[in-house]
Amino acid sequence: MLQEIKNLKQERGPGSRRWFESEGFELVVWFDASDRISGFQLCYDLGHGEQALTWRHDTGFVHTGIDQGDESPRKNRTPILGAPQVEPPSALLVTMFDERSVGLDSTIRQLVHDRLSEYAVPSIRP
Repeated sequence: MLQEIKNLKQERGPGSRRWFESEGFELVVWFDASDRISGFQLCYDLGHGEQALTWRHDTGFVHTGIDQGDESPRKNRTPILGAPQVEPPSALLVTMFDERSVGLDSTIRQLVHDRLSEYAVPSIRP
């Protein structure tokens, strides 16, 4: 089950974010100044290195890989988004999200489910 990370430090500027995690799965949801969902990022690792599927209200979807920046034991850098290592398993992400999101706020759960389902249909994907 996705559990919310409490007392999350908020970024500067209008709006806010909420962060949820479960093993191998993270969801960050961004809200605008009116408290409407403006985007989300679903991070997952299915044995191919960590990946991120990001949706923003104004730009749509972007799929990226995540470079953890910790390949050296002497230096840990900030993780950065880069080229994806594999094509996202879209239908599997919908199923995994549905299984792990039972306890989420219904507005968040429905929006993320709907957007992931849209992404899973290849003819709709940009």
